[in-house]
Amino acid sequence: MAGIKSTMDLVMERAARMGMATPDEMQHEESLKKGMQCTAEYLNGEKASLAEILNEQEAPQQKAIRKGMLASLMRNLFLPRDEDGTKRIELAVKGIVELNQGATDIVTLCQELQTIASQYGQHRTQLYDQLKEQMRVQIEQLLARKGMKADTSKIDPTTEPQFKEQWSRLELDLESQYGQALEQYKAQLKEWTEA
Repeated sequence: MAGIKSTMDLVMERAARMGMATPDEMQHEESLKKGMQCTAEYLNGEKASLAEILNEQEAPQQKAIRKGMLASLMRNLFLPRDEDGTKRIELAVKGIVELNQGATDIVTLCQELQTIASQYGQHRTQLYDQLKEQMRVQIEQLLARKGMKADTSKIDPTTEPQFKEQWSRLELDLESQYGQALEQYKAQLKEWTEA
């Protein structure tokens, strides 16, 4: 546990380093931040092309800005839970490919990463629907044993504590499986893109 630093310790160390930073180091840090900010605008639909944004920057800062862009894009590669998440991943992948024009190995890796994210979304939806149907049938059977007739259109198994508990466990297992694959692809991308 002694090796784990608190957020405050890290902030204090960074502040101390910045106090001792040379003007070049400070400029590099500002360029990284600018790259991250430009990527945020790109992911929010405010900017159309990261490559164009990068080409508009001063040549000495382009490398650090690109690195900031890539770091931000990497943080936006995750397992999507909804359509918005899927769109964000698609934009992040598009940005990575755009910043690494001509690198077919990166394009291929990004396509595989997108496939993992897509399969996760499909598998997640399928498991959710299966569990929901299973719980609905169990509720109907329980009501039938008690001699009650159930209106199946009014049964919502997702409100049951047992459903929530089982879904939480299934979702955690699913995220673990797909998360490992995703992290391997991200590690390879970071290495290849020098993010």
